[in-house]
Amino acid sequence: GKPSPRGTFNVLPVPSNTQAQYVWTPVGTLSSFAFLTPIPYPFGQERTGYLVTDMDEALKQARAAGAEVVVDKFKDPIGYDAVIQWPGGVKMQLYWHFTAPHYDALDTVPDNRVYVSADAADTFVRDFLRFSHGKVVADDRHADAGELGKPGQTYRRIRIESGFGKMQVNVTDGHLPYPFGHEISGYEVKDLDATVAKATAAGAKVLSPVYASADRRSVVVEFPGGYVAEIHALKAH
Repeated sequence: GKPSPRGTFNVLPVPSNTQAQYVWTPVGTLSSFAFLTPIPYPFGQERTGYLVTDMDEALKQARAAGAEVVVDKFKDPIGYDAVIQWPGGVKMQLYWHFTAPHYDALDTVPDNRVYVSADAADTFVRDFLRFSHGKVVADDRHADAGELGKPGQTYRRIRIESGFGKMQVNVTDGHLPYPFGHEISGYEVKDLDATVAKATAAGAKVLSPVYASADRRSVVVEFPGGYVAEIHALKAH
């Protein structure tokens, strides 16, 4: 991966100081924040951040699709931001830049991993599809719950693809062993074992060991600073 220069900014709508750095990798991008002042609610609860081309239109479309705007549009040093919340409590940040950024194409597109209850799942999926103009590519009501640390059980797993990327919606009863639910991204790699070896050599620790399910092998790791991610490699068909 390649990092941007690190700078100290106020990236929130209230007074704060944050060391911020953007990271590009071939398997996904992330914004890393080291807050030097307390983090105000609800920041830090977002499952992902989506770049939009028109903030006002994005908020209008989100509201029309069933989301609520929990942090209204505010200005940061390079653009505008807002936080929205979907049925089921899923929070996302939307952001827009004054100067449109250009990023290299990814080798593989990561999954945003979202956890919702059975009560909210259908409403969440309906509303998010309306907003994202995406489609459900898989809806397995008897997926292998070993993927979530519960081998021998099943759960409902919904996979969505849209212009915002991929999303895996994990529909559970909330009886989740640690660390499941803490991971927000699922990175697809070519060689899982080699990637895990690189990660642990770089200071990451494995929180849930490699598990083989029907179409992939996956693992959950924690990087220094507390960032938890799932990493998976697809099985050859």
